[in-house]
Amino acid sequence: MTLRDRRVQALIAALALVAAAATAYALIIRHDERALADRQAEIAAKSGQVMPFDLERTTHRFAKAATGGVQTVTSDDPGDAEQVRLIREHLTAEAAGFGKGDYGDPASIHGGEMPGLRELEQGHRRIAIRYAELPDGARITYTTTDASLIAALHAWFDAQVTDHGRHAEHG
Repeated sequence: MTLRDRRVQALIAALALVAAAATAYALIIRHDERALADRQAEIAAKSGQVMPFDLERTTHRFAKAATGGVQTVTSDDPGDAEQVRLIREHLTAEAAGFGKGDYGDPASIHGGEMPGLRELEQGHRRIAIRYAELPDGARITYTTTDASLIAALHAWFDAQVTDHGRHAEHG
């Protein structure tokens, strides 16, 4: 076998390796996308058991801040008085529960291992939680000076946006 033949064989082997790696990568990406879509469908179904408003007619926003963050839920149609009322009722109850360290609703939707959840439950006394009505819904503002709780809030916000998919956004 000539040197040229060995180089051609080595090139063919390298190309086969690259093709196999690219195929594996594409399969992993497709699997991850399918797993995420399945997770988001599961979250939407569980959300319907906890949140009284219609996810298809509302938007969740999670805005991180240097001192915590702001969670906003609004009706996609500001004139939909029923959705606005349901949002306000739910967020009023959530703010009261969170202020006591009760994050049971998010845990029942997202699971007890949701990022940030344990830290928020344990550190709830060091987080100021303020509810406010908006013309088209309501918001909860979380404020703390504890860096670890700010990080927990941000992780919790990120998990919310990922899990809720098209029903939630950063902002």
